[in-house]
Amino acid sequence: MRILESVKDPEVPVLSVVELGVVRDVEIDGDAVTVVVTPTYSGCPAMQAIEDDIVSALRAGGVANARVRTVFTPAWTTDWIPPAAREKLRAYGIAPPSHSGVHSPVQLRRREPVLCPYCGSASTTPRSEFGSTACKALHFCNACTQPFEEFKAI
Repeated sequence: MRILESVKDPEVPVLSVVELGVVRDVEIDGDAVTVVVTPTYSGCPAMQAIEDDIVSALRAGGVANARVRTVFTPAWTTDWIPPAAREKLRAYGIAPPSHSGVHSPVQLRRREPVLCPYCGSASTTPRSEFGSTACKALHFCNACTQPFEEFKAI
């Protein structure tokens, strides 16, 4: 796990794959190590890079027989991102996801404002449901006039 903490998410490099909640388990069988991962969503374009980075990091750390196994159940949720990692997102300039990824259609229409990660203002405006990646949305802060991304709750 110490080695895996050094593997950063290529799309959100402030978080390790462990902090992001992508690493679900590590199985050790003799000299073989299998890291079990769950993608943030089934079409995540970063998963191949993450898998390659995990194997490379383990091999560099002395694990010659390393592999990654992907599982899709249970489905990944932003609830797996711990509070300390959410604070890292905010400090990096990305609004962390809300505490729960479960929304009803009514909740989506009455969504609480996304707090600006720069000044903390709730006076923000969504600009696009999709940011630089499908898991992020674009917002604008009316108080400090900064654009910022939000890591969407899933």
